[in-house]
Amino acid sequence: MFYDKAKIHLKAGDGGNGSASMRREKFVPFGGPDGGDGGRGGSIYLKVDTSLNTLLPFKYKQHYKAQSGGNGRKRQMHGSAGYDLYIKVPPGTIFYTEPDPDHPERPVLQGDLTEPGQTIMVARAGRGGLGNTHYKTSTHQAPRMAQNGEPGEARWLRLELKILADVGLVGFPNAGKSTLLSAITAATPKIADYPFTTLEPNLGVVIIDNDYTYVVADIPGLIEGASKGVGLGHEFLRHIERTRLLVHILDGSGYSGRDPINDYEQINKELADYSPELAAKPQIVVINKVDIPETQENLARLKEYFRQKDIEPQIISAAGRQGTKELILQIAQAVKELPSATVLAASREGEIPVLTPATLDDDAFTVIVEAPGEYRVRGKRIERIVAMTPMENWEALERLQLVLDRMGISRALDREGVKGGDLVKFGEKELYWEDNR
Repeated sequence: MFYDKAKIHLKAGDGGNGSASMRREKFVPFGGPDGGDGGRGGSIYLKVDTSLNTLLPFKYKQHYKAQSGGNGRKRQMHGSAGYDLYIKVPPGTIFYTEPDPDHPERPVLQGDLTEPGQTIMVARAGRGGLGNTHYKTSTHQAPRMAQNGEPGEARWLRLELKILADVGLVGFPNAGKSTLLSAITAATPKIADYPFTTLEPNLGVVIIDNDYTYVVADIPGLIEGASKGVGLGHEFLRHIERTRLLVHILDGSGYSGRDPINDYEQINKELADYSPELAAKPQIVVINKVDIPETQENLARLKEYFRQKDIEPQIISAAGRQGTKELILQIAQAVKELPSATVLAASREGEIPVLTPATLDDDAFTVIVEAPGEYRVRGKRIERIVAMTPMENWEALERLQLVLDRMGISRALDREGVKGGDLVKFGEKELYWEDNR
């Protein structure tokens, strides 16, 4: 089974808690606070590994968690930082974050990984909490509060693979694509005389000489309606979006009563329906099975058809290795004159947003009434502050109340009708409101 789609859950490491330690040493009166900061957690990255060519590893493991940071300790000792986690993916991997809650039908495209060794952060680590030394002032000499560590980001990620190949073989089932791939490369695809023998893309490398090679992808047979989800081809059309050249294989014998000219027009229509850019890719037309009498009978008609389109088709027999050497050299010459598959993918990089921290104003927030007596406050900064506040510490709670007042959140909740005892949610934290008026 060819695994080209996966869904994984990521949890970056939480920041370590700050320490609320007080200095206690003999002959040192009024030692004061000496709590250290918590260490940051580990972030999670995707990294391109050229030794991979499918998303199969993610069938067996879907959950990934980075190491959390260590807690701060006395004598102003900071906690250790968590190790970052690197997840290896094959080149050509595209990743999406989960859909926006307001648009659950649309996953959000976030990045495209094509270059060997390319790395991108997909879950940011939480910051370590501050120790109580940060809260000492001239009027508050012995603070007994420290921050909790910030939770690391958690998210589901959808991965899709688009093969990075130089040449894509397209055509109807049983046109001879797999046979041609086995004839010109060392690949050993399954070959049999029935439709849909090939159930997944196959890759092979054509070696011209010690200095030049190119990669060929055999895409499972397309049929009429493939661009709309009919047959197998629709599952793999995206794999030829990044190819530099299409080699269109036609069964010149008219296998199963099909007309090669109609096959040619139908495949091109499916490519155009799926993507105009795909249909515009350069093509080499190949008439296969020339060693069969039926092909010989059709040959004059096929040549005349393509002559009118100013196309010079290549005549071969993949099974008999007839004309395949000339075809290999023609493909090599065409590929040399086209941009590389990686460059083609990178040329679209500007169209794809890269997963980065939110660019919204940190102080911005919104208040949402979710139900009678239930409110939710959304905002990057306030959600982080509440998550890092130790709720069992009265000093920390007093400080949180000051932040809510200064940011205008208390007034906003009042305008929405909040009353004592109502539930107010900040991210994953839930607090019961106290009416102090």
